[in-house]
Order: sequence, then structure tokens, then C-alpha cells
Amino acid sequence: MGRAFEYRKARKMKRWGNMSRTFTRIGKEITMAVKAGGPDPTANSRLRALMSNAKAANMPKDTVERAIKKATDKDAKDYKEVIYEGYAPGGVAVLVETATDNTTRTVANLRTYFNKNGGSLGNSGSVAFMFTHKCYFHIKPKDGVTLDDLELELIDFGAEDFDQDEEEIIISGAFESNAEIQKYLEDNEFEITSTEFVYDPTDTKELDAEGRAAVEKLIDAVEEDDDVQNVFTTMKEAEEE
Repeated sequence: MGRAFEYRKARKMKRWGNMSRTFTRIGKEITMAVKAGGPDPTANSRLRALMSNAKAANMPKDTVERAIKKATDKDAKDYKEVIYEGYAPGGVAVLVETATDNTTRTVANLRTYFNKNGGSLGNSGSVAFMFTHKCYFHIKPKDGVTLDDLELELIDFGAEDFDQDEEEIIISGAFESNAEIQKYLEDNEFEITSTEFVYDPTDTKELDAEGRAAVEKLIDAVEEDDDVQNVFTTMKEAEEE
């Protein structure tokens, strides 16, 4: 993972700087998780993961509980997960994850952001093949368990990459393996601090500083939209080099 992962982590922290927007986004994910798997965290693995993410984002426990309760209300908004695809300046591919109750509004807004910032919104399937859907688990190190131990155990559950810094261990694998990896970590009493579902580019496009700035301008505009959950690109960051 290395520097590319550190860059994404730094960008996430920057985005999480706006706590109210972060809470709104997590709240939408909780709503969708509850509607799909019910309000009981013990029976809903996705909800458990989101509760860990909420804690990592310093989202108050009562706010999380209200979000879960609100999601069970028959009048709760019915959010849909929709992915939009396009190109940023310099031919950089872009995937935009949204949670929306009005796709007409969302696509109109995204088209405006792309057009105003030198990009273009494409059709479904136009760039998705350039990305791999992956899961990332951030866990606390456990006494007596080394990274090598974890790798030997989790490789059979679909885990592919392992990394560690002073504070946490990061485990990644194919998106389809997320439930098995999560179950192993929970069954073996590892503390999962957060979980991410990420679209990693299979290849990256290198740009100069001006080109990166143009792409960042588009990303910033897109991320300001309330319907947007995450943005992924094929741009190679300076930190990757």
C-alpha cells in the first residue's frame, strides 16, 4: 500500500474535517445498511462496520443510534447507491459513489461539475473496468500476533495485502471477501477501527503539477455535493512516486 495508501488516508482526513458532512454521509450509509439487513448490529455485519467507522469519525453514539432508529421509520428516505463514471482533465478516469434519493438531481449536478471543470460525465461501464473493487480493514495490533501470523491465517479468507504502521494494521482484499475477513477478525476479537470499500485503479496516469491541480479542482467540486459519498480516480499522485 505504501505512499499511495498514505495519500488516500490523508485525503480522507481532509474530507472528514467537515464533521457535519461526514456525519451526513455515514448516516446515509447506516440508513441503507439498516434497510438491507435490519437494525440489529449483531445480525448485520455491514451495520457493525459502519458503527466502527462512525466511532473513528468521532460521531456521537446517540447520533448513530438516532440514525439507526430513523432508518426503521416507514417514512425514512430510500437512498440508492449509484455509481457515476467520467473523465477529468488529462484523461484521468473518475468513479463517483453516491447515495441519492433523486437520481435526476444527482446526475444533473455531477454533469455540471464535470463540465465546468474540464471533464465529462460518461456512460455506465465507460471507466469502471479500470478499477478493482476492494475492501480495507483497519485494526488495532494485538499482543502476541504478528503481521506474518495474520497473513498466514487470513490468506485463506481472501485477504491479499497487509501493511502496518505504529497505530494500526491495514488488511485488504477483493470486495467479495469482505464478509469472510470481517467474520474472522470479529471471531478472533480483533478491534476493527474502520472499514473501507474502495475502487483502486488497475493503472494510474501521471500528470504534472498543473494537471494534478486541475483534477483536484474537479474532485473538490464533486465532493461538495451532498449526494456524493466517495470519489476515486486513476490519477497518479506525487506521493506514489
